[in-house]
Amino acid sequence: MLLSHNFKRASRKALYLAKSSNISIQRQVANPAVFSNVSNYAVTRTQETFPTTIYSSLSVRNISMLNNTLKTELDPTNRNFSALSADMEQILRAEFESVDVNKDGKIDAQELKQLLRKHKHIFRESEILEIAELFYVGNSGKAVPIDRLLEAIDATLNNDEKKKNSLGVGTCAAEYYYDLNHHQWKEDELNSITQTHIQPKTLSDKIAYNAVKAVRFGFDTATGWNGEITTSKVLQRVIFLETIAAVPGMTASIVRHFKSLRRMERDGGLINMFLEEATNERMHLLTFVTMRDPSLAFRASVIGAQFGFGTGFLFAYLISPKFCHRFVGYIEEEAVSTYTKIIQAIEDAPEGSDLAQWRTEKAPKIGISYWHLGENGTVLDLMKAVRADEAEHRDVNHEVCEMKEGDVNPRYDPSIRIDSALNKYVRDMMTRAPKENSMA
Repeated sequence: MLLSHNFKRASRKALYLAKSSNISIQRQVANPAVFSNVSNYAVTRTQETFPTTIYSSLSVRNISMLNNTLKTELDPTNRNFSALSADMEQILRAEFESVDVNKDGKIDAQELKQLLRKHKHIFRESEILEIAELFYVGNSGKAVPIDRLLEAIDATLNNDEKKKNSLGVGTCAAEYYYDLNHHQWKEDELNSITQTHIQPKTLSDKIAYNAVKAVRFGFDTATGWNGEITTSKVLQRVIFLETIAAVPGMTASIVRHFKSLRRMERDGGLINMFLEEATNERMHLLTFVTMRDPSLAFRASVIGAQFGFGTGFLFAYLISPKFCHRFVGYIEEEAVSTYTKIIQAIEDAPEGSDLAQWRTEKAPKIGISYWHLGENGTVLDLMKAVRADEAEHRDVNHEVCEMKEGDVNPRYDPSIRIDSALNKYVRDMMTRAPKENSMA
């Protein structure tokens, strides 16, 4: 019993000494001879550390166990990577070590920031801060060993379902942290929005779909939308729709908030997402009302519609959240269709017409600020950004319908975000490596 206890102490001491003295060599040289030197060094230091009587009593088998432990912990040739090549592993390891300030073989959130800042051509500063925050929170403030980071990168490259979230990132961040920058669309994203449709399968899906189609037909007929499109018609339509569109997100977040309080359990990050959705729709409204001041009659109709729709949606959500999210998903499909029609009309409008002016007219300042449209952002750019928002709301609400009780928001699962960032980082490294090697 005593010998076993002393051997464990010896093993721990030897492993610590070997790591602290030789780990930098081992991480750069995949050479069995070097490993042999480390192993012999560790055993020698073990003999020096403990009395001769104890060391002599250690059996050959125990010494072999010590060597095996060292090999597992220190030998880089023993790593089992399926996607990372040996050369790329060494390149990544070297870059990790370059930001490892305290040389402990681990990367913390601050060091991760420095790592990602070396790749500012693919990561915005806001992304870097977000990823570092999720990394810190997801690991409870702990630093992550470089080997685990490499394993996580290998898993993301290999798209290994069994090894997803190999860093063991927690999900608590989803309860309070949400991306504040995801409405800063890139040009290729704005131009790649397509009209998609989820076929109704269940009875509730069919009811939701037909209800939306009926409302759309009635509203189009009442407002004369199917005729010639003018700037006046566009603004009147979008202002009214945005006063209603902000209701579902707020309703969903309030109901889920009280449910979380009542059950004393997490919501999975959906509350913040729907609060943000409601805020986003409200920003659409606040931007458009700077372009047209609604009349008193118009404002009165908004109050009536908001009261009727808000009350009905609240009761419907209490009964069947899934039905409501499918309903909103279909509404957003129609919204994407509407904004696509508006964008097409602006692009095709003859020179000199009011719609044609929106191709060059600057967007309202509040819109430029919120969507980061740039100093010369136009109304056409604004319409494309709003359409991108609606497409995201469409996809989000349809996705929520497929979620099960206890699932984490797939749009903001911290583990997915970190895995995605690691994948983006390593692919950039793989792209740069051949160029740097050819220049060497």
